[in-house]
Formats: sequence, structure tokens, C-alpha cells
Amino acid sequence: MAGRNRRPRSVLRMRTVAGQVFLLQVAIVVLLVAAAIAVLVLQSRTDSEREARNRSVAVAETFANAPGIEEALNSPDPTAVLQPRAEEARKRSGVDFIVVLNPDGTRYTHPLPDRIGKKFVGNLEPALAGRVVTEKITGTIGPLVQAQVPITGSDGAVIGVVSAGITIEKVSGVVEEQIPLLLGSAAGVLLLATGGTALVSRRLRRQTGGLGPAEMTRMYEHHDAVLHAVREGVLIVGGDGRLLLANDEARRLLDLPAEVEGAQVADLGLDPETARLLASGRIATDEVHPVGDRLLAVNQRTTDQHGGPPGSVTTLRDTTELQALTGRADLARGRLKLLYDAGMEIGTTLDVVRTCEELAEFAAARFADYATVDLVEAVLRGEEPTATGAGAGTDMRRTAFSGVRDDTALYPLGELIRFVPSTPLSSGLAKGEAILEADLTAFSGWQEQDPERAQQLVEYGLHSMIAVPLRARGVVLGLAMFWRSAKPEPFEEEDLSVAEELVARAAVSVDNARRYTREHTMAVTLQRSLLPRGLPEQNAIDVAYRYLPAQAGLGGLGGVGGDWFDIIPLPGARVALVVGDVVGHGLHAAATMGRLRTAVHNFSTLDLPPDELLWHLDELVVRIDQDEGGDDADAGVTGATCLYAIYDPVTGHCTMARAGHLQPAIVRPDGRTVFADVPGGPPLGLGGLPFETLDLHLPENSRLVLYTDGLVEDRDRDIDEGLALLRRTLDDHADRTPEETCEAVLGALLPERQRDDIALLVSRTRVLDAGQVADWDVPPDPSSVSKVRAAVSRKLAEWDLEEEAYTTELILSELVTNAIRYATGPIRVRLIHDRSLICEVSDHSSTSPHLRQAATTDEGGRGLFLVAQFADRWGTRYTADGKVIWTEQPLGGDQPPDLASAYGL
Repeated sequence: MAGRNRRPRSVLRMRTVAGQVFLLQVAIVVLLVAAAIAVLVLQSRTDSEREARNRSVAVAETFANAPGIEEALNSPDPTAVLQPRAEEARKRSGVDFIVVLNPDGTRYTHPLPDRIGKKFVGNLEPALAGRVVTEKITGTIGPLVQAQVPITGSDGAVIGVVSAGITIEKVSGVVEEQIPLLLGSAAGVLLLATGGTALVSRRLRRQTGGLGPAEMTRMYEHHDAVLHAVREGVLIVGGDGRLLLANDEARRLLDLPAEVEGAQVADLGLDPETARLLASGRIATDEVHPVGDRLLAVNQRTTDQHGGPPGSVTTLRDTTELQALTGRADLARGRLKLLYDAGMEIGTTLDVVRTCEELAEFAAARFADYATVDLVEAVLRGEEPTATGAGAGTDMRRTAFSGVRDDTALYPLGELIRFVPSTPLSSGLAKGEAILEADLTAFSGWQEQDPERAQQLVEYGLHSMIAVPLRARGVVLGLAMFWRSAKPEPFEEEDLSVAEELVARAAVSVDNARRYTREHTMAVTLQRSLLPRGLPEQNAIDVAYRYLPAQAGLGGLGGVGGDWFDIIPLPGARVALVVGDVVGHGLHAAATMGRLRTAVHNFSTLDLPPDELLWHLDELVVRIDQDEGGDDADAGVTGATCLYAIYDPVTGHCTMARAGHLQPAIVRPDGRTVFADVPGGPPLGLGGLPFETLDLHLPENSRLVLYTDGLVEDRDRDIDEGLALLRRTLDDHADRTPEETCEAVLGALLPERQRDDIALLVSRTRVLDAGQVADWDVPPDPSSVSKVRAAVSRKLAEWDLEEEAYTTELILSELVTNAIRYATGPIRVRLIHDRSLICEVSDHSSTSPHLRQAATTDEGGRGLFLVAQFADRWGTRYTADGKVIWTEQPLGGDQPPDLASAYGL
């Protein structure tokens, strides 16, 4: 390489770029070598410590677990046995010492015999606790790592400790071996750098074409002018499709990032058509391409027409004459997107109020600064609004509000608004037409609705308004109003059309929600009419209940299901508790629930045991399926679950059976909660399968908790978790009343978004006092009737019921006489003093008596007729060994009926 005077020029001259690069490479190599040596030294120290630690632990563990070590420690002279072994192991393993210690720390072995029998210096507690301990210390032989390993006897106890150690110096030496290699590598790198610098210097001269600094400076100035000063975009693309150059204007027009040179054209994020043009390199003249928010005129020529490198050069010009057209197209596209997004965000639920809130929130965020929605009162109730009632003078309720601030003078939420007939707004409502007030400050008549409030709105900054009636099926449902304050642009006619389209779509959703609300209200009303409306009078239990329908619209369930419960008083002061669940939701499930509840009431009047009652109920569900299903297999009920329990307060006995239902919970008087192990019968509707009963004794003040699966099972909670949570909730307070228990259970288990019905029945048991019950065994002899009557009279006198004695004696005389005459087996009489006076006569006959009208010439046949006349209620129930004929007499002090009229004489 020669200079200007043809004198040789060193390629490594320090004033040249090549020389400076060479110095930089030398500095980098020196720094890297120094860093490598430092890393090697640190790594060597770390590896040496790790190797010393591993070797000492391995030697100590091997020696501690060697055969015969326990016998040696237990021998009379452990040192004589262990010292030779320890020294042999030390020499073979290469460690510096192996010391065996007893639990007191006395040395049995040591490389220095004079140390044997002396105490170990250090902490042996971790090792005696069974742990392997390693530590780095500096001893008399230098820095070392020692390990302490416990010696475990056959019984698992620590009987000694083995300590092994090795100096770090023995396992080091890697650095000394690698430093010469590192220095040699550095020298080789310096030689390569020198040669590389010379080659680079020659190549630079060839690449610059021999241009000197002045020529290169002028070329850079021209290049800089093209990059920064030219107000037309310039792009140079190589033959491989990579961007080689882009000036400032091109970066602005195409919105390119700062570091873009070298990137593929296809990766610049341009629209596909423009990217294909730039990558193709074809000739183009004033082709118009939309790029982002601009329309660009593109000119492109190839660079190899005159022997240049392959590629293309492209110029871009912003065509301002087409901006107006582009703006209108963008406006139309934005409005279409606005309406599309509105269809996605408004009407997501079947709730009238929520739909109005979605409309207001969407419009305030995307179209106006404030939005309000007012609805006709009938729409809020789910009723059908009248076509004539939605015009001028209609009262509307402010249902939704959304805006950039909350402290406006607009009517607040919940306000009842009456639109003044003389205002343009009221006129537009009457016609169902939208109203545009582009300039509110002009007070063109809209202020007559409320002049004082109108002045406040203008002072607040509201300057433009659009009001659009919500119309569906030719009826006005309400009014949506849009206001602008922060946006300086007033509403225009094009905004009016957008608002009308937006409100029209929302009105359909509001009407759908209104119709759903009406149907849902009807279904809930039907369902609640089929459920108990109050608690029956009875003394067997204290009871509380809760019924919660599912939230409307969740999961398409409609909010109405087939859950039901019942409290049914039974003869003998007993009570039946029922909880059931019909599969499915909606009106069909609610109607079927009513049929099953009625059936349970009817079957309970027969005083059937729980398993037999469920069998009859199962047969009924099968018939319902057959009658309603027909050829459509999906039209039937498909099944139901039920739990039926009978509690007797006289004995504290409870009998229950279930058909596919969840186990009831029983809270003992001591507060302990258990789930009753009622035999699991199949769900109702399968047909032909038996049910079993569970008999148990419930002490007084026990709580029996019946519920449906909606309480313990949810989409976000497994049923086992729900049952465990129910148990914990019931365990918390054993002294709660049934009402307090219901509140506590719902507070703990009610899901945030309830997707299924919940029926909960909590009862606290009572037991009748022994003084309220009297019974007698009656011999099968007609003469015993008078004795029973006398005993009953005495008992009624004790109960202060002398006024009932005449009627009661007459009833018992007829029942006992019939039992002696027609029945078999032992006869027993029982009196129960409850809300009414209950008389029971039991025998071992299964023959049921029948009431009939005796003729005037008949000598008999009037016994049950008399009983029916004197008793308020009477009936027969069957037991496992016979039957019981019972009567109930009110305790109101009524005069007994005339005997002659009772006989029909």
C-alpha cells in the first residue's frame, strides 16, 4: 500500500483505522486473558473445596459403615482394633486423617498416636443427632475440609462418630496446568489479529475505490442530504429483498422503526400489496398505495440498469389531494367498527338494567362523553308497554348513567322523569324520532323540560346532545341520550344516524331482556306458589327453611328449577320432613315439582312408611315420563331425587329413606355433626327398584339438616369440598337456632354466582314430656272397657281436660269395643296431650275399619260414624305388627255434639 508520494505505508500505522482496530484487539485480548486467569483461580479454589468435601465425606461414610465397626466400638479396646484399620484406610484414600470418636468426643484413632484418648475439638452435636456435617477449617497442617459422619448401631442409635479430613492443597493444581495453555492461546490470537488487520485494511481500500478522505466526506454529505433534507421518501432495496437505505421521509411515511436497515421488506409490517411491490423490484410509476392513514404515490426503478448492483430504488410521495377521500373512507370504516363492537358488548345478559348500563358505558367511552338511558316503568317490571303510552307525558325512570365524571347536573339514577309535552324531546318521543341538538347553548326549546337544570348543564360544559327513543316492535321502551362536553366537536347528522343504529340494536336486546324478565317472573311466581308459604302448626320440631332460585340467565338455566321442601304434620304428633329436586330447570321442572309435592302430601295422608312412600312416588314419576314423553325420549322428566323423614316426638324416633338424594346432616346436642348413613336408593323415575330405611334415635335438641345439591355443589367447588364446608359450618355453634343455622350455612356456602336452586330445611327436635303421654294395655274382655274409660277420665282430670272426658270416653268405648270384637292380639290404648287430644287404639289385626251409614233398623254399624262425628279427625295407620286407629280432638272447650243427632235419630 502506497501513500500520495508513492512511499510505502504500514498497514498497522497507528493513525490509520486498521492500526487503531489492532490496538483495540490487543487490549481486548489482554483483558480476556486476565479475566480467564482470574476465573480459573476462583474455579480451581471452588473445585478444590468441593473435591475435598466430597472425598472426606465419602471416606468417613465408608469407614463408618464398614463391617465390624460396631463390634470394634463395643470391644474392650476399640483403639487396638480401629487404629490399624483407620491408618490403612487413610493411606489408601489419600486423606490426611481418619479419627474415630465415641459419643463423648474421646478419640479412638488418630494419625498421631499421642492424640488418641484426648477429646475432639469441635461441635459433635449435629453428628450425634444423625446428620452428616462438613466444615472448612484451618488446622495445624493448613486449610482443610473435614467431615463428621455418625456411626449407627443395629438399634438405630448413634454409637460413635467418624471424622475424616483432607487439605485443600492436595486436590488443587488445575491453574498451574492451564495457565501456559492460556498464554499460548493469547499469543496465537494476537498473531491472528495482526494478520486479520492487514487483510481488513487492504479490503477497505478496495471497497472505497481508492477514494481519499475528502472524496469520502463529500459523498457522506450528499448521502446525509438525501437521508435528512429531501422531502420525498427514498428506499433502496437489495436484490435479496433486504432494505439497504431509508431516509427520514420514508421512515415517517411508512412508520418504520429507527433500526430498520438490513431487515426483509416482508418483515416491515407494511400492507401486503406495498410489501410485494418493494420486494419484487418491478418498475412502477405513480402507483397509489394506502399505507396506514396515508395514500402514497410510489415510483420504483431498478439499480442494475447501468451495471450497478442488483436491487431497486423507490421514491414515495404523500398525495395530499386524496386525503379528503381517505378521511371519509376512514370515518365510514370507524363507524362500522363502532357498530360491530356495540353488537359484541351490548346485550351480553338477559337483564334489562344491565343491558342499559352496557349501552351507556359503551356510548360514553366510544361515542359521547356522557350517556343516559331512561326506561318506561312497565319495561322495568317486565310488562308489555302500550303503544299509546310511550308518547308525550310518559313517566320514565333513569336506569343507567355513564360519563367521564359523576358530578353533572343530569337527572340522577333512579329519578322518575316526566317529559314536558311542549319540548322537542317529548315530540320526538311521541313520533319515535331522534332529536339532534348540535348547540345546546342556543336554547332552542330543549331547556323547557327543566330550565334551571338546563342552565346548569350548559355551565357545566355540555354543548351538544342527541336523544334517540328505544323502539322495538313499534313500541317505545325508553330513551337514550348522548352528551358531549370534553370533545369539542358537536354532534352532526352523520352522528345522528350512528346513534340511531346503535340504539336500535340495543333496543332489541332490552326488549329481549324485558320478555325474559316477564317469563322468568312468571316461572318464579309459579314455583313459589307451589312451595310452602308458611310453617304448619306442630310441636314436634322447631324448623326454619330457605329457598333461593338460581340467578336468572346463568348457564342458560333460567333461574327456576325443581327443588322443593315440605313440613307435613302426621297423626300421633309426628311430623314428616321432605326435600326433593326435579332434574332440569324452567317451567316444566317447576310444574313437575308441584305435582310431586302434591303426591307426597297425598301419600303422607295414608301414613305410609318412608320406603313405601318413595316406591309409590317412583311409580308416579315413571307414569309422568310415559305420559309426557311419547315418542320423544327427551320430553320426559328423566328423574328426580327425594329424601323423606318421619320424626316421632313421643319416642324421639326418626325413620328416613332417600331416592338418589344427598345424605342429611345431623347435629348432635353436643355440637358434633355427622352425615346420616341413609341407604342410597335410586333416583325417582328408574322404576322397579326397592328403597331402604334408616331408623335412629334423635335426642332432644338435635338438629336435622336437609338440603339440595345446589347448596354444596358448584362449578368452582367440588361436592366433597362443599360437604366438608357444611360440616365445619354446622360444627361451629351448637347453640344456634334453626333460623341462625340457616343464615350461617347460606353465608358460608352460597356461591357468588348461584347457578342452581337451593332448598335448605333445618329442624331442631323436641321430645314430649312423659306427663303428656299415657297408655294402657287392654285385655280382650268387654268388661275391660269400663276400666279403660275410668282410667282415661282420671288422666284427663290430671290434664285439666274434664270437659273433654265425655267425648273421649265415648270415642274410646267405640274403638276399644271394635278392637275386642273384631281384632286379634294385644290391644293397647294411648293418649297424647299435644296441640290436640290424640287417642290411639292399636291391635295386631291388619283389617282396616270402614265408615258406613247405618240404616234406622240396624242394631249396629254406627261406631265409626260416632267417632267421625265426635272427633275432629280420625284414621288408620299400619305398623309392622298390626294397625293403629287414631283420633284427634281440638282443645277449644267446644260442647260435645248431641248424642241423638250423632246417631241420626
